[in-house]
Amino acid sequence: MKVVCVTGMPGCGKDELLAVARDLGFSIVRMGDVVREEATRRGLPITDEAVGGMAHAERQAHGFGIWAERTLPRIRGEHVLVDGLRGRAELDVFRKAFGEGLVVLAVHASPKTRYERMMRRRRPDDAMSVEAFRVRDVRELSWGLGDVIAIADLVLVNEGSLEDFRRQARAALERLHG
Repeated sequence: MKVVCVTGMPGCGKDELLAVARDLGFSIVRMGDVVREEATRRGLPITDEAVGGMAHAERQAHGFGIWAERTLPRIRGEHVLVDGLRGRAELDVFRKAFGEGLVVLAVHASPKTRYERMMRRRRPDDAMSVEAFRVRDVRELSWGLGDVIAIADLVLVNEGSLEDFRRQARAALERLHG
């Protein structure tokens, strides 16, 4: 089994990477789906503040690997891409489960580029002001997101055109798919 864990700051282009991975035959598991499903189960609105706050509270209460632990049962198949790795504790959960079969792929884009993308896509859980954007970045970095980006096995920089990024993503994922 080969598992690719994808990490990156909000708005960096992870969704585009997932689309390419899906086209290449990867099974996709989104940690954020696990978080949003829990928020929905609790009757919370699907906003950055509510979902992010609940995710943070769960990490505080149950440990920073809790979302990886809750995601593990969904990971099945030969070539799986797990989206949403947010910290070292989550990485430790996945490394223990998959060992040498785990690869960490980070997507990077500058804060300016990420904010502009969020303003264009306007997802319900996106930060809708510069201040909210900064608060979200600080919150996610406090979970150890910067650490897993820094130690990723592979980093894709997404500052150019969408077509350029898709080509870069396809080449990287084809190498990993084997």
